[in-house]
Amino acid sequence: MRPNHFIILGAITAASPLGSCQQTPATIATTEAVSAAATPVPAGASTEAAARAAIGRYLQGQFNANLYVIDSARATDLGAYWQVLVPRTDWIHRMPNRAAFEVNKQTGSVKTLPVK
Repeated sequence: MRPNHFIILGAITAASPLGSCQQTPATIATTEAVSAAATPVPAGASTEAAARAAIGRYLQGQFNANLYVIDSARATDLGAYWQVLVPRTDWIHRMPNRAAFEVNKQTGSVKTLPVK
């Protein structure tokens, strides 16, 4: 092949839709902004169901989220907070076998508690 062929081949590749398979950063940022705006997060957790939902949202961001059994969680009303005990599948024959979380009723923020 002569050098002219490489130039023509490069021009054809650049003009084709396969020339650039990666998305532009603007497209990625727009998609993330739309998905974040589409899922509104409630401000507080005034009920037990809202506290469980807050725990579910918190655990979705954790790398070991599949170890928690959120459906079997137990919540206790502690005044301004909910204490939520969530069983873990890797702690089956261990005591305690539940992870403890504290959910603020006003803000809905979740805090991990130490378990003894």
